[in-house]
Amino acid sequence: MKKTIALWAALTAVALLVTGCTTEKPEAAPAPTASPSTAPTREAGRKAPEAPGAAAAAAYRRWGLKPFAAPPAPPAAKPVVRAAGGPVPVISEIPTHEKIVFITIDDGAEKDPEFVRMMKDLKVPVTMFLTDAAIRADYPYFAPLVAQGHGLANHTLTHPDLRTLSPEAQRREICGQQTKLKQRYGTTPRLFRPPYGNWNEATRAAAGECGLDAIVLWRESMQIKNMQYQRGDRKLHPGDIILAHFRGPSELKGRTMTEMTATLLRKIQEQGFTVARLEDYV
Repeated sequence: MKKTIALWAALTAVALLVTGCTTEKPEAAPAPTASPSTAPTREAGRKAPEAPGAAAAAAYRRWGLKPFAAPPAPPAAKPVVRAAGGPVPVISEIPTHEKIVFITIDDGAEKDPEFVRMMKDLKVPVTMFLTDAAIRADYPYFAPLVAQGHGLANHTLTHPDLRTLSPEAQRREICGQQTKLKQRYGTTPRLFRPPYGNWNEATRAAAGECGLDAIVLWRESMQIKNMQYQRGDRKLHPGDIILAHFRGPSELKGRTMTEMTATLLRKIQEQGFTVARLEDYV
């Protein structure tokens, strides 16, 4: 009987081996995964995953730049706030100890498609103070910049020296541009910059009547190749607001808008600063 059972078991084992129906062994635990820097690629010619931030670094390289450090989280309470029923604040800088600055770009006369691509690649926040007389020839140009999250702000309808106008004329310039920008881009501006930085108390009153939260001036302005400083030490300070313009080769002695912007960004980095979003602080 024992011989019969042994013979049957042997025959069964041979049959299973021939048909491939062997009993599966429990799956072994996976080996620890090597880090991206040491793990071999499994297929010839297949690249290892890029390290975090590699895509951003590549985007910056396309423009001859290095990535900015991430700005700090914005404060829970904005440091510049218009008090209920109070006058509109007038600011040239944001009160902060963080090494951050804010980029603002005025008018809108130059409409360089490469600048839109540059801003999409770099993701550096800017606030655009737009004048209707400068942008009306091509309103759609600014739509993708607004869609990217850049700030939309008011710079009057026709760019006059507001101090030469009556209170009612100032109100028309400011409120009229509020309406235009809302109609074109679906966003009502919260910030206003008077042309040439010229304003008076009638300007302040008109800005308040038009629903604006702050009049924004500046501490530095970007020229063709150099920064113009208001302070004698000729340095950036935490919270400084920087002025630039939508300008092209005819105004920049052959340089493009993107070249001017790249120079501005390098100058900010050279002084150890990064760029934050103005609307997060006002």
